[in-house]
Amino acid sequence: MSKRSEPNLQQWAEEGRRNIIDVADMLGVPPEMYTRDAMSLIPALQDYVSRAPLDEFEQSDWITLHADLASYVADFLIQRHDARWAVTDNPTAPREHRYVIEATGHDGLTRQIDPIEVVRMEFASPPIDIVRMLATAELILRGG
Repeated sequence: MSKRSEPNLQQWAEEGRRNIIDVADMLGVPPEMYTRDAMSLIPALQDYVSRAPLDEFEQSDWITLHADLASYVADFLIQRHDARWAVTDNPTAPREHRYVIEATGHDGLTRQIDPIEVVRMEFASPPIDIVRMLATAELILRGG
């Protein structure tokens, strides 16, 4: 990995956490409630994506929605499953790396998932279901 593309894992993790706390606050879930229980955001987030005029979204709206949902998937796994951010090499990516979430599964193996990929999988099977999206992430990360 070249020096100029060196990832800043701490900054990435902090920005993702701040983002989802801001989203929770915007949707009426107080930050104190969200940081105590990540599941407290599910109803408000589900209502938001269910009501969003997805057919009117521009590219920037899609990018924001994907980033917000990926932040939530990641933070949910960190809060509920003692997961953590990690960096993997990805020579095909512009940065030559990608950020993933990793945790030890029920079988003792450490697994990694890309929260953006989990969100993409959810968008492939509309309507968007927040609980299903989180369950998919948990299943992949924890090894069933």
